Amino acid sequence: MSEHAHSHGHGHSHAHGVSPDADRRWLRAALTLLTAYMAVEVVIGVVAQSLALISDAAHMLTDAVSIVLALIAMRLAARPARGGYTYGLKRAEILSAQANGITLLLLSVWLAYEAVERLISPPEVTGGLVLITALAGIVVNLICTWLLSRANRSSLNIEGAYQHILTDLFGFVATAVAGLIVLTTGYERADAIASLVVVALMLRAGTGLVRESGRIFMEAAPAGIDPDALGDHLVAADEVVEVHDLHIWQITSGQPALSAHILVAPGGDCHKVRRTLQELLSGEYGITHATLQVDHVGEQGAPDQLLTLSPRPGPGSGPEQQPGHCEDAHGPVHRQGPHRH
Repeated sequence: MSEHAHSHGHGHSHAHGVSPDADRRWLRAALTLLTAYMAVEVVIGVVAQSLALISDAAHMLTDAVSIVLALIAMRLAARPARGGYTYGLKRAEILSAQANGITLLLLSVWLAYEAVERLISPPEVTGGLVLITALAGIVVNLICTWLLSRANRSSLNIEGAYQHILTDLFGFVATAVAGLIVLTTGYERADAIASLVVVALMLRAGTGLVRESGRIFMEAAPAGIDPDALGDHLVAADEVVEVHDLHIWQITSGQPALSAHILVAPGGDCHKVRRTLQELLSGEYGITHATLQVDHVGEQGAPDQLLTLSPRPGPGSGPEQQPGHCEDAHGPVHRQGPHRH
């Protein structure tokens, strides 16, 4: 195989690990239920002078918006790739997830400010009305949580909407407890304390969504995959001498991708090596979209350039520091035996 007609063997595995589309009917049903109850809750919250109810209603508004964004993003992501968008608009779902996370964080700041003010000067709260409304809200959010759990939560987009509703459910539980305390003891600050519990839940969910969507936008390796360990695994395969320009990222949630330059020992079977490595990536790492450029060490690449081992990073002026192919390799160079990462 050392004298095959082309010097660059490009291996593409195009079995994209695309999660099934979330069923839009479940999201629309949850959206309808949330919107109707939110309108009722706002009215009752104003009448009862309950910040906990109003904060829950505000959170339900973001729930509704998150589902609308999810539906729009799903439609955009389903469009085929064309023109300058070679991956299509799949990352519209990640934009939606990030927007959901940011709205949770912004809303939590406002609610925290209002809750602290009410801790200092608590208004009169109608505990019975708060309790009844919160109990009804728990039922509504349980139904909505079930509806979204039926959709495809492997998508960060759907998970963002789900987290919105789940934190809202916990918020209603806290509000119900606060209403019961106000009703039985007259301790009106319980309403503001319940709001702070909701704030904590919103901060946790919002931070997680922003962090995970940010990792995808920054082309970070998928969580749970160590690029250095993966590179060492690839270079340990038979006939592989070096792996460099190794990049692992996510196109969107649930769609990891990889590209790498593989140098094979002289006389090695490039095509066999490529197939072996792609099977390894698919079977052990779940990476089914892999583009591997496979070359022989020392193989003629161009009339004025020979392919050689990449220079080892670090000080020195020995033979390994002589310029070669991919002299300015992106990221660590993986070789068999001990080497620097």
